[in-house]
Amino acid sequence: MACPTGRAAHGKVRRRLRRWKGGFWTVGMFLNSRAPYEAYREMRQDDYFVDKSMLIGELLPALGRKSRYFCITRPRRFGKTVMANMVGAFFAKTEKADGLFEGLKIMEAKEASAHLHRHDVIYIDFSRLPEGSCSYDRYITRITDGLKEDILCQFPDLEQNPNHGVWDMLQRVFDKTDRKFIFVIDEWDAIFHMPFVTLRERQEYLLFLRNLLKDQPYAELVYMTGILPIAKYSDGSELNMFLEYNMVTAERFSGYFGFSDSEVDKLFEIYQRVTDQPKISREDLRLWYDGYCTALGERLYNPRSIVSALTDNQVRNYWTSSGTYDSIFGYLKNNIADIREDLVLMFAGERIPAQIQEYAAVNMELDTKDEIYSAMVVYGLLTYEDGYVFIPNRELMDSYAAMMRKERSLGYIYNLARESKRMLEATLLGDTKTMAEILKYAHDTESPIFSYNSEIELSAVVNLVYLAARDWYRVEREDKAGEGYVDFIFYPQRKDLAGIILELKVDDTPEKAIQQIRDRNYALRLKGKLGEKPRYQGRILAVGISYSRKTKEHRCKVEVLE
Repeated sequence: MACPTGRAAHGKVRRRLRRWKGGFWTVGMFLNSRAPYEAYREMRQDDYFVDKSMLIGELLPALGRKSRYFCITRPRRFGKTVMANMVGAFFAKTEKADGLFEGLKIMEAKEASAHLHRHDVIYIDFSRLPEGSCSYDRYITRITDGLKEDILCQFPDLEQNPNHGVWDMLQRVFDKTDRKFIFVIDEWDAIFHMPFVTLRERQEYLLFLRNLLKDQPYAELVYMTGILPIAKYSDGSELNMFLEYNMVTAERFSGYFGFSDSEVDKLFEIYQRVTDQPKISREDLRLWYDGYCTALGERLYNPRSIVSALTDNQVRNYWTSSGTYDSIFGYLKNNIADIREDLVLMFAGERIPAQIQEYAAVNMELDTKDEIYSAMVVYGLLTYEDGYVFIPNRELMDSYAAMMRKERSLGYIYNLARESKRMLEATLLGDTKTMAEILKYAHDTESPIFSYNSEIELSAVVNLVYLAARDWYRVEREDKAGEGYVDFIFYPQRKDLAGIILELKVDDTPEKAIQQIRDRNYALRLKGKLGEKPRYQGRILAVGISYSRKTKEHRCKVEVLE
């Protein structure tokens, strides 16, 4: 991109100037761009808009202060870009005031009006590439040339040399006009995922950001978002001026990314009001999209998935729809031997102790369990709470299930997953002999998890050998039913399928398991309580599975509940 200079530059500038309240307002590629304003305006008009504007209230006191550098990192699809657009839209000068922020919480702050649309904002989305980009030079040149052209166009009366660095040109603007700039940077770490960028070029990029931002008097505020943390990208101090806020260890800003229970409650009310024939229950949203944890101990829903499900009137896999099981395996593959047992337990809903190393995600080689789990937490593939990692919800469970049925290198997990369709068919037919054979095959696998020292391990194995059931059932473990808790309930998603209630026993009999199902009225969970609309009116199978630690035998029994 050529930078305009001389008469050509001034001619181009005049063509780009627009009248604005007696002065001039210019549209730039990065400087005072309309992009964040338009993006947030579209979001504001959505039926399922959630007001997170008080995040701006936390930024206002930092304007022009030493602590004006913020880097907020979150997993994919957790609203980082929405918040960046909101910040840019609030501060940036605009040629018209259409009440975009009218009625939002931020306007209750007494200092808000003084800053609304009053600042020069430089908004950069570092995930955007130039056409045909295949090199770091072209990537960074698009940004530097764009910034230089914006400066020349919006400050045409200053003598500027476009061959100087962007930071030198911004410094000159500040020296001559006292104008400062708010930087809003989205996807700051996108470059670290680009295959054409070398290690040396990544270091050059960090130096570019340091020169542009660090201790610059023209930087009034810097708001930056991404997935990966800044620290540990190098041993130097290029970006050590930033205060970093991740989801796992930093409490501040926790409420602005992801949806809380109360926010989802309100969205669900809107959904019921605006949707013809609603098909989603509030419990569906919890099971599919809840489960992420913040440093404050709060649970969060994946915001993109919630909005997509309510808009489509269907719960399904939204966040992980683009091959996330490949991403999951990409982290596990370097240490499958140590991860395998944990994977089986987590897939059964158990929590695994872990020492989260918040910066491990930046390493190219992840070998130890703690490094692997740390990276998966950063990317949102696991969640972390009180020293344990676990799979947060059904949406991600589906991706783990897809991986276990695809990756042969998982060994016995892959083999048992392949047997799971046969296990379900045998159960529906009451073929207890085949069921016991498959469980024996699982038990004979060389893994300590199959020692069945507790019902937890037996539950984990049963969960795995019924993996295929998830294609036709919503499988719930330890679900409250009747007068107690049942080990598994299989809620059919097709009317022609039988519902399944499954109870496990160690050193007991399958008959005792089925008697417990009957005595405690577990079938009420499938049928629904008296006076309620029946949830399920089809056939219900009671399944008892037992294991004897003395004889090493599995026994199975299937009965139809009246």
